[in-house]
Parts: sequence; structure tokens; C-alpha cells
Amino acid sequence: MDDDEYAHSSEKELINMKENYEVEYWTKKLGVSRERLQEAVDAVGTSAEEVKKYLI
Repeated sequence: MDDDEYAHSSEKELINMKENYEVEYWTKKLGVSRERLQEAVDAVGTSAEEVKKYLI
């Protein structure tokens, strides 16, 4: 199954750290560890765009 099949459109806008499949999707997509992803979410919230900006 393709990674994009796991993430629905709303999930592509928000990152839910409580769902393992979403954490796996975002860590792979962004090339970061779970810890780094959590750090970004803690810093800027669950908006995928804001997390991407934070990680750049």
C-alpha cells in the first residue's frame, strides 16, 4: 500500500502524533526521526506546513 493511501486529505494538513501510521508517514516524508517530528509539533503545532517550515 502506498504511503499516500494512509493519509487522508485532512491528515495531510495536520499531523496527529497519536496515530502511529501518521507518524510513520510524516517521519518518512520529512526525513526526520519521531523525536524531531515531536519537537517540531511541540514548537509550532500540528499544521503540516508550519512543521515543514520549522524543520527547514
